[in-house]
Amino acid sequence: MLIAAFLYASVGHGGASAYIAAMALAGVAPAEMRPVALQLNVLVSAIGTYKFWRAGHFRGRLFWPFAVVSIPAAYLGGALSLPGNAYRILVGLVLLYAGGQLWWSARVGDELRPTRPLKIPVAMAIGGVLGVLSGLTGVGGGIFLSPLLLLFGWAGTKQTSATSAPFILVNSIAGLAAGLVRNPVPPPDYAWGLMVAVLLGGWAGAEYGSKRFANPAIRRLLGLVLAIAGGKMVLV
Repeated sequence: MLIAAFLYASVGHGGASAYIAAMALAGVAPAEMRPVALQLNVLVSAIGTYKFWRAGHFRGRLFWPFAVVSIPAAYLGGALSLPGNAYRILVGLVLLYAGGQLWWSARVGDELRPTRPLKIPVAMAIGGVLGVLSGLTGVGGGIFLSPLLLLFGWAGTKQTSATSAPFILVNSIAGLAAGLVRNPVPPPDYAWGLMVAVLLGGWAGAEYGSKRFANPAIRRLLGLVLAIAGGKMVLV
């Protein structure tokens, strides 16, 4: 968890997909995965938000069109509950996508730069879809938002990270709040140790990532781990 938090925070992500992958490989029950992943996501994405903002990469005009719809959508997604098998398959597919996205981001490198203005209606529609998905699965949505920002030329690498971190933060809080309203249970005992680990890893990763570019080889390795965990959840 510490290593995952470091790697994800270095690119402005909260790391939920890696936390879910680790819990899946460790045999944690699906019902526990979503709330624990969201709690860890809140901690790491809050650190990333602060670090990338302090480094001067945050742009409010790029963030709010996605967030204004995603917040209530994430709350709605967090209030929904899928059967165990359906949840495992959905999350497994998310992990497979996340692994592919990390591999792709390593391949394209850091040369992409903004080439076109953001279309607000399109951004709001995307935010709504990603909000529901983030609340439903326990990921913050940044793993989906980041490649879109780069692919459509709406942001450069650092601005993408600085947008993804607060996007993940608000969606994770909304999804977690909805889950607690529906099923108010305290975190499992092991979660407290994980929180300490991701705080340490997230702080170091965000400090590094807000000032330097992440190593492409690390992204590929992490992508491979996510793909293995996703395949396990889908097939087993």
